[in-house]
Amino acid sequence: MAFRDVLFALTTDPEPTPVAVVEDGVALAAALGARISGLAYAVTVPASGNILADLLLDIPALIAEEAKKSLAKAETVLATFQDIADKAGIFQERILERFPKSEISDVSVEYARLRDLTIVSLGEGDYSEQLHAEAIIFGSGRPTIVLPRERKGAGPLALDTVAVAWDFSRPATRAIADALPILKRAKRVFIVTVMNEKAIDARRSGVELAKHLARHGIDVVLDTADAAGRPIGDALESYVASCHADLLVMGAYGHSRIREFVLGGATRSMLERPPAPLFLSH
Repeated sequence: MAFRDVLFALTTDPEPTPVAVVEDGVALAAALGARISGLAYAVTVPASGNILADLLLDIPALIAEEAKKSLAKAETVLATFQDIADKAGIFQERILERFPKSEISDVSVEYARLRDLTIVSLGEGDYSEQLHAEAIIFGSGRPTIVLPRERKGAGPLALDTVAVAWDFSRPATRAIADALPILKRAKRVFIVTVMNEKAIDARRSGVELAKHLARHGIDVVLDTADAAGRPIGDALESYVASCHADLLVMGAYGHSRIREFVLGGATRSMLERPPAPLFLSH
């Protein structure tokens, strides 16, 4: 399946998605031969329901002012997105929604389920953005690309070198299947298995995976990284840096528990500190 219909879930609160990150997302969609839509939110605030506070502080006026600011941010980031996507010749549509902040993730998931791929941005240590990304990754049923706000490397985002984290698990298998259009376009594909971190029973899985991908016209380099007592996330981060990967493909490990996600170690580490753009499937 080719990626034709891509969604960029833009942020507005507390700050809009940076222009450089919007450019990365549009460049990525262009590299995939896709058209891209932008989704942004104007946050609404319910009325206080406190008559005394309304009289003393003019709560309705304060709420209206905050709603106006949020709407202006959403319109600005969408205008920036459309301008960049128009210049790339891949603009599809801009979507403006108005919801309380508590509903943003649910609405994002609904839109993401109706797209081939969703792009989100993530600032290091930004817990609210991480929760939003997790909701899309685990709730959409579609692949997600996470763009770090502080991307390492200069120049336009490319997909020349792709690293794939492989452990013969179901999430990793799903991620590779979903990422096939990207792997076919890449110039170099590294399949890396982190050793001495957990038991991997299928000894032939790397070789068999290479044969499978070769049948899709994808030549790969099979590689290993020694955890050497480090968390798996640290081992993957080091490997991504060593092979100068433009993108890391990996399965997303986790499950929902009362609207919070219990994440696997590698998934948690990558989302807390993305070393490169991440392609995640669950």
